[in-house]
Amino acid sequence: DYELCEDWGHLYPVPREDLINLHREHLLYLLEMGDMEKALRLLQRIEDPGICLAISEQSLDQHPNLTASHFLADYLTAHFYVNLTTARRNEIQALYMGSKVLLTLPELSRVSYFHLSSRPLLMLEQLLMNMKVDWVAVAVQTLHQLLAGQEIGFTVEDIDNLLSKYAEKALHFPFALKEKRS
Repeated sequence: DYELCEDWGHLYPVPREDLINLHREHLLYLLEMGDMEKALRLLQRIEDPGICLAISEQSLDQHPNLTASHFLADYLTAHFYVNLTTARRNEIQALYMGSKVLLTLPELSRVSYFHLSSRPLLMLEQLLMNMKVDWVAVAVQTLHQLLAGQEIGFTVEDIDNLLSKYAEKALHFPFALKEKRS
């Protein structure tokens, strides 16, 4: 049905908003089905970069599943980096990094942290508080690789400070030892 509507749009004038809505719904459908290749071809078929940007951003704002969010954040960063405001750029890059970290976690645990996908530092802190040390190690390694040469609102030093803070708390004993008296 989406492809028929798209063909119809080539034959007759369709208002810009309706065209954006059609392509957005088609894109979200393809992403929910897990067909990233068709989703990429759909975006490449759209000739007007403004429409393509609007479709991609609106789709991302619909908060699709993890792989779809990761795909859209990657696509927006790769193709429309200069068209985005600094705040929006940071938001999308943080979502990309957060979704990348989530993809390194065991599949059954991703749901518990999905709501933090746009806040990678907070996700890292939550993993630390939940004592998921092995997951934290992989997450930190992933973030260090992704942060190389990028500015998204936090740095490698922020990650190191967070780790230091929790390492210090792990070694802090809230009571004093009493001496034994004979």
